[in-house]
Amino acid sequence: MPQSLAKILVHTIFSTKERRPFLRDKSLRDELHRYIGGILARHDCQPLIVGGTEDHVHILSTLPRTGNAADMVKEAKRGSSLWLKTKSPDLHDFAWQNGYGIFSVGFSQVEIVRQYIAGQEEHHRKVSFQDEYREFLKRYEIEFDEWFVWD
Repeated sequence: MPQSLAKILVHTIFSTKERRPFLRDKSLRDELHRYIGGILARHDCQPLIVGGTEDHVHILSTLPRTGNAADMVKEAKRGSSLWLKTKSPDLHDFAWQNGYGIFSVGFSQVEIVRQYIAGQEEHHRKVSFQDEYREFLKRYEIEFDEWFVWD
């Protein structure tokens, strides 16, 4: 083939350091989600939706054809962290957790995942972030040690 084409969809999840509720302000959180979308777009990742709550973010996006998942997440976390710290003195100590989860998404699942991310505030009235994340790890059959999952 003379041309390389790809569309690899992923659902990425990461939390604030120690799951601290830095993102309580809804307007700031919405602005952050748009900012993360811009970072992804600049790195050849198509952001389909970015959402979350006061202590974590969900992203449905493509992976870049020539990049990798680790670099995508690193750039999203680095850029958004630097940006957030400029928004308020209360955010001077802001940090994302060290790790992240990234899960494959089939093209037929895009709308389901998009709705799931859009409904995060409602979802977390019933389910904690930790329980949600454990469920993802179990669903994708990822072995994990609780000691190393949370920081």
